Amino acid sequence: MRRALSAATLVTALCLLSGGCTSVNDDAPKAGAGSADTTPVTITFWHAFTDDREVSAVNAVLAQFHAKYPYITVKSVKGQTDDKINQAIRGGTAPDVAASFNAANVGGWCSSGAFQDLTPDLAADHVDLSRIPKAVQAYTAFGGKRCTMPWLADTFGLYYNRKLFTAAGITAPPKTMTELAADAVKLTSYNTDGSIRTAGFMPWFGGYEMLTEHLVPSWGGKWLKPDGSSDTATDPAFAQALTWQKNLVDAMGADKLRKFTAGMAPEQSAQMAFENGTLAMMVDGEWRTAFIKGDKSTVDYGTAPMPVADNKPELYGSGFVGGNVMGIPRGSKHPDAAWKLVEFLTTDTAAVVSLADAVGNVPTTLPALHSPELQLSKDPKFAPFLEVFGNPLTSSAPASADGGAYLTNFGPFAQKWQDGKVLDLQAGLAAIDQQNDATLKLGQ
Repeated sequence: MRRALSAATLVTALCLLSGGCTSVNDDAPKAGAGSADTTPVTITFWHAFTDDREVSAVNAVLAQFHAKYPYITVKSVKGQTDDKINQAIRGGTAPDVAASFNAANVGGWCSSGAFQDLTPDLAADHVDLSRIPKAVQAYTAFGGKRCTMPWLADTFGLYYNRKLFTAAGITAPPKTMTELAADAVKLTSYNTDGSIRTAGFMPWFGGYEMLTEHLVPSWGGKWLKPDGSSDTATDPAFAQALTWQKNLVDAMGADKLRKFTAGMAPEQSAQMAFENGTLAMMVDGEWRTAFIKGDKSTVDYGTAPMPVADNKPELYGSGFVGGNVMGIPRGSKHPDAAWKLVEFLTTDTAAVVSLADAVGNVPTTLPALHSPELQLSKDPKFAPFLEVFGNPLTSSAPASADGGAYLTNFGPFAQKWQDGKVLDLQAGLAAIDQQNDATLKLGQ
């Protein structure tokens, strides 16, 4: 799963403009629930996992599927990107089932017909979508079409270094953004040359998982209006979140933070700043708990929900979620068998629980979330992420026809803002809205 958006999020929308994405062919095979055909068949399943531990976990769940449907053999192909999926769909060589780490592409896939609408299959098999939290339902469907299903989730919260907290006299993780900023300044230490030795928090956009979409939920921000247009200028959460972020950047030293961030080890490295003790607090996903174990890091840490705006105490305990999605691309040669795989991997409680436990991600159905078999729920460091995921006020980045370009467009603006190059924040946000709305129209 993971992590930041890239230019690949725009591929689906752009192919609509170039003519490379055609509408769904009514004569092409469609997914169909309830098929009694047990003729032996081999289907191809593409996914993005590459880590050996995670790939082995996926294969173990596929073995469970084969035990249930012995006539269906699944050829699993790891390390597949959204670019490769889109190219295969356009070229007529799509896999039977495809999974993605990037839910931002769902809007384009649904609206273009690149992924088949699963609504008839869900209805035929009486799949109860209320078993999936509303925030997750929001990023797996678009325009009245549910062309993907959620396949585990990433949930974001606050990681904090207990040892550094104790040394600074801080007894509990912050619950408000004012407390977070004060603790961050208190926990930041400097070398004799003035450079940052230990950063109390990572407020620098682009520093690991410090992204705008992981910050604005603390103010209850909504990226899009009900009509699908951009809402960053009229929703006060964006200006408030950016103002908080810039004030903390300035308090810690913008140039010093820039240099510190540039010197951090890669996020997936065992030497990443939080694991080596040079970053006291950070926003990150639940997967970090598994990485810390796997890296054999000695960091003494705790986890908690992200702090929230001082005037939004009701939001505490909620947060931001995103995650893997899975669907049946246009051109699937075996849509009946493909649907059985999608349904099993995304709704079978035992399958969801076993994969979540194995890879350290949050299960995406409520029965799996509350299953007594879920070992992750017994880990006090992981439990806060399960609570955030189940919170009704938790939010996600909504699907859009342009492949989530509203997030991609915001990134450069956020960089200019923290560099002090945006003199009028409100005017800048209004310009971003105009840019987002233009991109949304193109995507449609």
